[in-house]
Amino acid sequence: MTSFPMPERDGSDRRAEPASELDCLRGILPVPLLHAAERRSRELNLGADQVLIQWGVITEEKYVAHLARHLGIGFDDLSTVGRAHCPLADADLPGIAEFGILPLQQDDTLNWIVTPRAFTARRLMRFSTTYPSLIARIRLTTRRHLHQYLTEQTGDALSDIAAEGLLQTRPAMSAKSAVGWRKGLQPAILLLVCAVLALLYPTLAMDLIGGLAAIWFLAFSLLRLTCVLVPPQPEQQFPPLRDDQLPIYSVVVALYREEASVPGLLRSLQRLDYPSEKLDIILVLEPDDLRTRAAVARARPGPQVQVLIAQATGPKTKPKALNVALPFVRGSFLTVFDAEDDPDPGQLRAALGMFRQHNDDVACVQAGLHFDNLTHSLLSRMAAVEYAGLFAVFLPGLVALGMPLPLGGTSNHFRTDTLRRIGGWDAYNVTEDADLGIRLARLGYRSVTIPSVTLEEAPIAFGAWLRQRSRWMKGWMQTWAVHMRDPRKLWDEAGARGFLALNIVFGGNILTSLAFAVLVVKLIACLLLADSTLLLGDRLSSLHVLAIACGFIATCILGLTGLMRRGRLRDGWILVLTPIYWGCLSIATWRALWQFWTQRHHWEKTAHGLVHRTGTMAANRRRPQR
Repeated sequence: MTSFPMPERDGSDRRAEPASELDCLRGILPVPLLHAAERRSRELNLGADQVLIQWGVITEEKYVAHLARHLGIGFDDLSTVGRAHCPLADADLPGIAEFGILPLQQDDTLNWIVTPRAFTARRLMRFSTTYPSLIARIRLTTRRHLHQYLTEQTGDALSDIAAEGLLQTRPAMSAKSAVGWRKGLQPAILLLVCAVLALLYPTLAMDLIGGLAAIWFLAFSLLRLTCVLVPPQPEQQFPPLRDDQLPIYSVVVALYREEASVPGLLRSLQRLDYPSEKLDIILVLEPDDLRTRAAVARARPGPQVQVLIAQATGPKTKPKALNVALPFVRGSFLTVFDAEDDPDPGQLRAALGMFRQHNDDVACVQAGLHFDNLTHSLLSRMAAVEYAGLFAVFLPGLVALGMPLPLGGTSNHFRTDTLRRIGGWDAYNVTEDADLGIRLARLGYRSVTIPSVTLEEAPIAFGAWLRQRSRWMKGWMQTWAVHMRDPRKLWDEAGARGFLALNIVFGGNILTSLAFAVLVVKLIACLLLADSTLLLGDRLSSLHVLAIACGFIATCILGLTGLMRRGRLRDGWILVLTPIYWGCLSIATWRALWQFWTQRHHWEKTAHGLVHRTGTMAANRRRPQR
C-alpha cells in the first residue's frame, strides 16, 4: 500500500504553525471569530483563510483584497489582461486552473498572478519577509476572476482541449478518430467475404453466424454465473481518517435541462459526511440552458460550489462537460454524480478507505447504484432488479476475477492526477464511463467497487427508457469498436482478461440483445406455421434455445442474488417478466445500431425530476453483503 495523499500536495502538516494568513484581518473581524477559524484550521490542516471563506464569513474577493494590501502587492481582476500576455502554449493552459497561478509577460518581466488556496496565503506571508524583492512580482486575484479570464481569453483553447484532448493525445482510443486506410480495409474485407459466403452458401453462412452468436451468448451467461459464485474481495479495515488527514475532495456534476433536480441535488451534496471546508463542488452548465442556470442561482449554493459554463464548441455531451471541469478540479480525488443522485452520505470516506487498501494502480472506485422510485412502473421495477444484479454481484465479481469494469456513469471516484494523465473522458463516446473502464485497464490501472450505494431516478415511461438505453447500447458499440481496432494491441495492453471482458461483456450484451429479436421472429413464424421444426428441428436451433434458457437462468440467479445482498428479495417476482424486458432491450439495441451509423455522437438526454421519489431504498443501501 502506498502513502495516502494528505491535504497538501507535498504531504506537509502545518497545524503547528501560527495562522499568519489572518494577520490582514485583525481589527476587521472579531478576535473570537479569528481564534475559532485558527482552531478549525488546525483541526483540518487547512488555511484559516479558507475556513473563513467556506464559512461564508468573508468573501474570497474581500479577503484577497485585504491580503494584498497587507502584503503591499497589487490586486488584479484581470479585466485588462489579454491572451497575448500569457506566455504559455494552449496545451499548457489547463495548468493555470489546476494550480491557480497565471504567468504574465509584461515589459520583459515575468510576473505571477496567484489565487490563494490551501496554505498559499500563509506561504505568501512568509515569502514577503524572506524574499521582499521578489514579492513585488506577484499580484493576487480570486478564483472567480481567474476563471473568468480563462473563459473569456482562452475559452476556445480550453474548449478544444475538452472536446479533442483525447483525440490529440491518444487518437487510437478516441471514438471520433478515423482509422487508417489499412485497418479500415480489414472490416470491409471481412464484410465482403461474409457477403460472398452468404450468397454462395446461405445455409452454411447462417449456421456459422448463428452458432457464433449462441456460443457468445453462452459465454456471457457463464461469466455472469461465475461472478455470482466467486466471493467478493474482503475489505480491509483501517482506522477512519481524521479530518486533518482528509484530502480536498472534488464533486463534479454536469447539468443540462435539470432545473427540477437542482434543489434536491444540492440537498444531497450537503448531506455528505465530509468537512464542507474540504469539499470542492463543481456544477457544469451549458450556455443555452438558461432555466438550469436560473435554478442554480435561486438555490444560492455555498462558497464550496463553483459554477462553470461549458463552451458551445464541440459535442454537447456529458463527457465534454466533465472535461471542461477537469482543469478546475482542486481535489486530490474526484467523483462524478448525476443531477438526480442521492449518494450515501459516507460514500466519499468509503471510497478513500478503498483507495487506502490499494496501490496507485487502482485509479477508480465504483460505488453501487440503485433506483428508489421502484413502484412507479414495471420498467422501473425491472431496471432496479437489473441494477441490483449488476452493481451488487456482477461488477464485484469482475473485480475478483481481475477483469476491467464497465463503469457506471455516476458515483465513480478517481485519483485526479491519474485521470488527467490518461486524458480524461472521451467527449465523443456517449457511454464515456464504460469506455473509461477499458481505457484504464489498457493503460495499466485497475478499478474496484465498494458497497456504498447512490440512489437514482429510473425512467418510468417507455419512451424515456428507450432513449436512455439506446444511448447506452450505442456507447457500448462505440467502445467495442474503438478498442477492437487493433485486437493484438488490446491483448498486449489489457491482457487476456481485458480482451475477454471487452468481447464477452460489451460484445455479449450487444449481440444477445440483437439476437433476441431474431429468435422471437423465428418463434412467431414457428407458431404461425405450426411447424416446430423451425425452432427445434436441428442441433443448431437447439443450441439457440439452450443459450436463451441459460441466459434466462443466469439473469434470474444474478438478479435474485443482487436483491438478496441488498435486502430486497421480495422484489424478485418481477424476474418472471424477464423475456418482456429482453424484448424492450432488443428494441433499444436495434435502435442504437441504426443510430451508430446515422447519429454516432448524438447524446439523447434523459429527463429527471419527473416523479416523486419515496426514498424507500435509503435504509437498505448500506446493508452488509452476505
